[in-house]
Amino acid sequence: MSALDPATGGLPENAQALERQARAEHRKLMALSLPALILVGSLVLVPIGWLFWMSIYGSDGFTVENYARLVHPSYKTTLITTFELAFLVTGLCILMGYPVAYMASQLGPRMSSLILLCVLFPFWTSLLVRTYAWLVLLQRRGLINTWLMDLGLIDAPLKLVHNFTGTTIGMVHIMLPFFVLPLYASMKTVDFDLMKAASNLGASPVKAFWQIYVPLTLPGLGAGMILVFVLSLGFYVTPALLGGGRVMMWAMQIERSMAVYADWGAASALGVVLLVITLGILWVFGRLTGAFAATEGK
Repeated sequence: MSALDPATGGLPENAQALERQARAEHRKLMALSLPALILVGSLVLVPIGWLFWMSIYGSDGFTVENYARLVHPSYKTTLITTFELAFLVTGLCILMGYPVAYMASQLGPRMSSLILLCVLFPFWTSLLVRTYAWLVLLQRRGLINTWLMDLGLIDAPLKLVHNFTGTTIGMVHIMLPFFVLPLYASMKTVDFDLMKAASNLGASPVKAFWQIYVPLTLPGLGAGMILVFVLSLGFYVTPALLGGGRVMMWAMQIERSMAVYADWGAASALGVVLLVITLGILWVFGRLTGAFAATEGK
C-alpha cells in the first residue's frame, strides 16, 4: 500500500501523481484548443461587440437614442409578432415532429431510413423555391383552394397566404427537420427494455411512456426546440413572401432600418435587443429543464 502524506490531506502518493498528470493533460488540451477558441471568439464575440458599439455610439458621440425609439408601438408590435410566431412554430413542430421521430426510432432499419429520407428531402430544395411553392399552393386561386372548392367543401377561397396562417405553415415546413433530427438521435439511445421493465412493475403503457421514455428524450427535445426557436426568430425570406408585408418580423425591421433609412445605429440596437431577449429566454428554458431533470432524478 502507498504511504499517506499528511501534508496533502492523507492522499496516497500514486493518487497525487495521477492528479498531477490529469492537470498536465488538462493544460495541454487547453493549449491545443486555444487557437480554436481565439478563432471562435473572433468570429462570434467581436461582431457582437461591434454591434453593441454601433448601437450606443453615433456621429455625436455616445447616445441612447437608438434604444429610446424602440418604445414606439410599431417596434413593440413587430417584436411581439416575432416571438408569437417563433413560439407557435416551435409548438407545432413539437406536436408534429415528436410522433414522426418516435415512429422512425421504433420501426425497422428500412422503414426508418425511408421516414428520415422524407424528413430530409426538403433540404435538397432551395428555401426560396420551397417558399414560392407554398405561395402557389396557398394563394386564393392556388391548388388547395381549388381542390376544396371543386370538392364542395368551401364556397369561397380561404385566406391562406399573405397573413399569419400562411407564414406559420411555410415556417413549420422548413423548421420541422431541424426538430426531428436531434430528437431522433436522442430516441435511438433510449433502451426500450426500460419500458418493458416498467410494464412488468405494473405501469400502464401510457404511464411508462410519460414517466420513463419522455424524460429520457428531453436532451433531444430541448436541442430541437432551441434550434427551431432561435432560427425562427431570425427568419426573413419566408415571412417576407408568405406574409405579404402584413406579417412584420424583427429581422425585416432590421433590414428596413438599413436598406430604407440607412440607419446602422437603429439596426444595431434592434439586433442587440433581440439577442438579449433570446439569451434571456434560453436561460429561463435551461433553468426550467434543469429543474425538471432534477425532479425526475428524485
